[in-house]
Amino acid sequence: MFLGEDLLSWLLLALGAAMAVGNVMALVRPPQQLEDSDLTRPPLWRSLLYIVLGTVAGFWAVASLIG
Repeated sequence: MFLGEDLLSWLLLALGAAMAVGNVMALVRPPQQLEDSDLTRPPLWRSLLYIVLGTVAGFWAVASLIG
C-alpha cells in the first residue's frame, strides 16, 4: 500500500495540525492587505472551535500512530 498502512492516520494528523496552526496564525497575525469583502480579523469563536477540533484530531492521529 502507498505510504504504508497508516495513511489515514497521517492524513488526519496533517489535516488537524493545519487546521489548528492556520487558525492560530490567523488570530495572531491577521492579513495586512484587505479587500472589500474581507473581515478585519477572523471571528474569535469560530477560530477557537477550529483550533480545538484540529488539536483533538492531531492528538487522536498521534495516538493512532503510536498504538
